[in-house]
Amino acid sequence: MTEKTPFRLPSAKLVAIAALAGIVCGAGVVVFRLIGSEGQVQEQVAAQTGLCEGSATRIASLKPLLKGQVAAMSASERPRIVPLSFKGADGVAMTEADLKGRTVLLNLWATWCVPCREEMPALNALEKEKGGDRFEVVTVNIDTGDDEKPKSFMSEYGIDSLKLYRDSSMGVFNALKKEGLAFGLPATLLIDEKGCLLASMNGPAAWDSPDAKLLVDTAKAP
Repeated sequence: MTEKTPFRLPSAKLVAIAALAGIVCGAGVVVFRLIGSEGQVQEQVAAQTGLCEGSATRIASLKPLLKGQVAAMSASERPRIVPLSFKGADGVAMTEADLKGRTVLLNLWATWCVPCREEMPALNALEKEKGGDRFEVVTVNIDTGDDEKPKSFMSEYGIDSLKLYRDSSMGVFNALKKEGLAFGLPATLLIDEKGCLLASMNGPAAWDSPDAKLLVDTAKAP
């Protein structure tokens, strides 16, 4: 039986539509306010700054690599812990703390988002080649409803190296939008082994390209 390919576009077109994808796919998303005292926020920022202080050196090493197929990715100007909450492949709740210990390329996607569907095979190929103890591609599906639709998509199109992480409430998207990191789908974060943000982008990319692989290799936990 011939394996299907989901509307695969040439890499150049993926880069060209990256800037537009966030606007097109982001309509109608509700943003929630984080309620807390100014003092609490300042304490959190100070704690994160200390924890992520060493990440600045790695970010500097990544900046020259943000070109070609990953040119739309932006280096983090303020390394920090990004709040995350979703369910793992086993249905158990996870947070950003569960990702520590390995470098992570975290990607938010949905079956109704065409650019997301375009880049899933590339993300799958990247995980197949580079995934392991030091690196993982974590793709979080935010379709509403049950797991059937994303499961069917992944099965039908041969997405066999990625686990099905889920957040049907879209809370993880809203959290990233509040942080100024997600304006639509797909949205991707590069996070180091301490959970500190290294870089981010909105829109699709050719994640199986040499440019992307070099970026991952350089960002990997030592």
